[in-house]
Amino acid sequence: MKSFQPFSALKNRNFRLFWFAQIISLTGSWMHSVAQGWLVLKLTDSPFYLGFVGTIGGLPILLFSLFGGVVADRVSKKDLLVTTQIIFALLALTLAVLVSAGIVRVWHVILLAFFIGVVSAFDIPAKQSFIMEMVGKESLLNAVALNSAAFNGARIIGPAIAGLLIGYLGIAVCFYINALSFVATIAGFLKMRLDEKLPDGTATDKPLPAKRPFFINSFLPNIDKKLFRNMIEELKEGLKYIFTEQKIYTLIIFVAITSLFGFPYITFLPVYARDILKTGSTGLGVLMGSAGAGAFTGALGLTLKKDFENKGLLFAVSGIIFPLALLVFSYSTAPWLSSVMLFLVGWGAISQMATANSMLQITAPDRLRGRVMSAFTLMFLGMATVGNFIVGSIAHYLGTQHAVAVSAVLCLCGIISILLKAPRILKI
Repeated sequence: MKSFQPFSALKNRNFRLFWFAQIISLTGSWMHSVAQGWLVLKLTDSPFYLGFVGTIGGLPILLFSLFGGVVADRVSKKDLLVTTQIIFALLALTLAVLVSAGIVRVWHVILLAFFIGVVSAFDIPAKQSFIMEMVGKESLLNAVALNSAAFNGARIIGPAIAGLLIGYLGIAVCFYINALSFVATIAGFLKMRLDEKLPDGTATDKPLPAKRPFFINSFLPNIDKKLFRNMIEELKEGLKYIFTEQKIYTLIIFVAITSLFGFPYITFLPVYARDILKTGSTGLGVLMGSAGAGAFTGALGLTLKKDFENKGLLFAVSGIIFPLALLVFSYSTAPWLSSVMLFLVGWGAISQMATANSMLQITAPDRLRGRVMSAFTLMFLGMATVGNFIVGSIAHYLGTQHAVAVSAVLCLCGIISILLKAPRILKI
């Protein structure tokens, strides 16, 4: 019997390259997120615009992520991911230059947020399904947890750095650093060596023949007259599987509820920092870092835990803790209490999302994994788009605190109703 190794996924060279590059890139991305929120608030002085920019940034994920999953199942994921990283870097650099030149307007931020969302609709399904191809089924939960730890470790570091830099050097430097950070992920993907099979028999990424530049192969694979029709059929096949596999659609609905009503709180943290807690840009970094610390703790706990059968119990408990802590946070006016509640919010969010991620990937067959993970992406990020608009509209009329509280209550009610209807499916 093999002994449990907490960081087994890091023994895989490809995953190591991916993981360390992600830490660097995600730190830059969180800096970008903080700076963008502060910039929008500075330009408009409106919580509605914060929600609107969040909605526009997530709209392409809502519209295109299922198609992105089809693309991820058809092409070399490695080549596709190199392409997306290059585009991300160029978009961040564009915003940095606009801010430095003093000509940035809110419509620039909205437009660039939309383009970032379009690229994300292709990037995220490919990245999520690529993890299985790097490490195999045995180390999947460990790899997902490590990836979540990287995401949320960066969520602690990035906002803290951004909060300080905005105060001392201005907003633009955060966007420049984000653009530079994508060099790490590009280099990591280019250094990977991909074999046809992993030791457990899991198929790995198979690059397309290099007849055309990789960026053309990524977006225009095997062009012929039947391509569009074939991709539509593959999309239908993926949707049919998702809606006929009870465990899959139950998990995805659960994720959708959390994303729709729970995750929009992140968009409104600049209002809490500036107007409610009165802690400024540094306080914004602390708030985002607190949620990140909770999420990092949850992810680290999963990496140190041997794979376990009853994942549904953790999924349910964390799913309830998340909205309860968010509800307390919504009306908190004490910085220390807000930080504690956001720590619990972060822990609850990552515990349920990392567990759902691994349960979905293990359940889905290899040939449909990209499409299943695109549905996960659609619910995980796309529903937050709708939620941002809903919560932003409520905040416009009732105030930010009431809006976040309403969303927390709706999230809690939705999660409890799902748990009562599907305990056997999730094996709670």
